[in-house]
Amino acid sequence: MSERIFQPSPTPKRVFVLGGTGTIGRTTVDALMERGHQVVCFVRPGSKIRSDVIVRQGDVTDPVSLGRDGFCGEPFDALVSCLASRTGAPRDAWAIDHQAHVDALAVAQRSGITQMVLLSAICVQRPLLEFQHAKLAFEQVLIRSGIAYSIVRPTAFFKSLSGQIDRVRRGKPYLLFGDGTLTACKPISDRDLGTYLAECLDDEMRQNCILPIGGPGDAITPRQQGEHLFQLLGQQPKFRQVPVGMLDAITGGLGALGRLSPKLREKAELARIGRYYATESMLVWDADAGRYDATATPSTGADTLFEFYERVLAGKATVDRGDHAVF
Repeated sequence: MSERIFQPSPTPKRVFVLGGTGTIGRTTVDALMERGHQVVCFVRPGSKIRSDVIVRQGDVTDPVSLGRDGFCGEPFDALVSCLASRTGAPRDAWAIDHQAHVDALAVAQRSGITQMVLLSAICVQRPLLEFQHAKLAFEQVLIRSGIAYSIVRPTAFFKSLSGQIDRVRRGKPYLLFGDGTLTACKPISDRDLGTYLAECLDDEMRQNCILPIGGPGDAITPRQQGEHLFQLLGQQPKFRQVPVGMLDAITGGLGALGRLSPKLREKAELARIGRYYATESMLVWDADAGRYDATATPSTGADTLFEFYERVLAGKATVDRGDHAVF
């Protein structure tokens, strides 16, 4: 990847960051620091982050801890959140994607912030899942708060589209839902997204806006992702198609069992999440036309998914999917 030259912020701010230890959070913190902002990260005890950042530890789900251990009664200019629920399960989603953000915004406003940049998700355009409803509920709280806001809704992440690299490298077929052309996306790298989020603090054109954003280039389908991966490995393409009906059967079965057990209910929601991502494109939704529109999906940055594949295969990058592997 090429080196980035960051322009310093014309008005450096004191910024309180949530979710600064995740993959996107780390690149956002980097971009904020490079622009000359003073960054304070609120993290779980034991979390690791770059040494030149002010770190405060506490519980993001506890408004008392947010105020006492995080903001500490000090003034801040802006709140930036890359915080998201770990799995998207209902209880976690409403606790983190909604309530923790509601509490953080309230404490932040008492600390004098006049601006918030929120990492959301493009999939909330067509909300069928609990975590989507939780994110949308907080988006509305933020919009009504009276402060300047930038709600950033990115498309698919590189890590979410890289889970089959090892599988294919071992000679196994690339798995497709349907024929592999049901969906498409404009993948965006963590670095490009972190840069975009940080830029929102200084770009007035991005304030008081909902901002869908993808990476550079044309939209690509899962089949195209697989074909390029085989090409990089010098292998003949080998696909295995999974009928969407199989996902429906699994989701329906778990949904029925979920009435009997909270644990199974959570698994049923995870199955619904998997089906959603297998059948819905991560592009701007044109409600009037009733379809996803790649041309209406803005692009930013310079990093491409296929360049990332090359770096992973060369051992220069790793795929850290973590708790979001289901995505």
